[in-house]
Amino acid sequence: MVSVPATPTPPGECPQCWQHAHDRSLHRMLGPREDCPQCVDHMRNGCPYLVPKRSRWW
Repeated sequence: MVSVPATPTPPGECPQCWQHAHDRSLHRMLGPREDCPQCVDHMRNGCPYLVPKRSRWW
């Protein structure tokens, strides 16, 4: 089941991070202190919006 976020993803924000942070139904099935497997996989394999940009000055 795919749920639609209540608000659209703002420019410059990762759509998956935004949806998992603001859509409570995605994490409702998790137990106390249990990590979301999709969030962990997203952070370990790299969120494209958290990659530091290289400066062109160098």
